[in-house]
Amino acid sequence: MNFIETSIKDLFIIEPKIWEDERGYFYESYNKAFFQNAGIVADFVQDNQSLSQRGALRGLHAQANPFAQGKLVRVIQGKVIDVAIDIRKNSATYRKYYAIELNGENKRMFWIPPGFLHGFATLEDNTLFSYKVTSLYDKASEIGVRWNDPDLNIDWGLKTEEVILSEKDKFLPFFKDFESPF
Repeated sequence: MNFIETSIKDLFIIEPKIWEDERGYFYESYNKAFFQNAGIVADFVQDNQSLSQRGALRGLHAQANPFAQGKLVRVIQGKVIDVAIDIRKNSATYRKYYAIELNGENKRMFWIPPGFLHGFATLEDNTLFSYKVTSLYDKASEIGVRWNDPDLNIDWGLKTEEVILSEKDKFLPFFKDFESPF
């Protein structure tokens, strides 16, 4: 596995070693020892998967302590723009975001530690998105910021009229009205 540092401290792109032959391919999507050697110590407690159609935008979400989640995300099939926003108040990159395309072809993964908002926009129909988390979901600890915040100006790779949101995500606050618990 290749662990690539991003422009934001503690966010990593992970490129797995892929073995391919006439049967198809094989790769390890998680190996605790490799992650620990890269400085990522995570105790995963749950795996989640979603199926989304083009235009589905899920986010931007996080959970406050003591239920803050680290996430290891990847796309099994399809394509997304995946975004993590640093909400650690004492971080040099507070309010900065990092966006990456994840897809079933490149098999890249993205490590997002606690202290980040996370979201993704689906760029292809029938996209399977998978993620491991380090804490169980707790509704009372849920926090978020609106996907189309003008101060963040995130390019999701979609036209506004294409975006499909949950009712909850339509009414999240803008970042200027958001108080980070981190």
